[in-house]
Amino acid sequence: MNTIITIGRQFGSGGREIGKIIAEKYGIPYYDKELLTRAAKESGYCEEMIEKHDERPTNSLIYNLVMDSYSFGYNSSYIDMPISQKIFLAQFDTIKKIADEGPCVIVGRCADYALSEYGNRCIHVFIHADEESKIKRIMQRHEVDENKAKDMMVKKDKQRQSYYNYYSSKKWGRADTYDLTVNSGKLGIEGTVRLIMQYVEDFENKN
Repeated sequence: MNTIITIGRQFGSGGREIGKIIAEKYGIPYYDKELLTRAAKESGYCEEMIEKHDERPTNSLIYNLVMDSYSFGYNSSYIDMPISQKIFLAQFDTIKKIADEGPCVIVGRCADYALSEYGNRCIHVFIHADEESKIKRIMQRHEVDENKAKDMMVKKDKQRQSYYNYYSSKKWGRADTYDLTVNSGKLGIEGTVRLIMQYVEDFENKN
């Protein structure tokens, strides 16, 4: 197993659990919230601050400034950059460092976009599900009623979509953004895991 797997996911689709199982089966590192801890350690920002901005869109309109600053190094414009952009770049750097260390599973945080130059070392997956399946999972995991679960689902996915679409040049959840999109509501957790692992196996055989 030599592949880096990134997983984008709708809230309630089981993406986190699926990513964790895949990492365990392959015996490779898994990064979700763990990425925040490492980004905090390497950037010098406190973990609470990074969590506050985690996968949340910024209200700033200086996207081009951010990307220009990243492309040409941390120049004077970096100093004037809002904290949300600085934290995004810290995560961006951490994702690349993690990928350079070898195969792993990374959930969320625009990891597919951060690793867009890594070509045949990566498989980018998006996991979605029908509303009924997602609400049921959210109710069980968070011990909330149906209305609260639906509210959480809509709010969280809106945050993730806005965050991804702001920082990435692609569209969150759209099929042509990823290598593989899977409906976990149809296959269940284990079925989705098997499908992704078969895809990885075929991908590595081809390459």
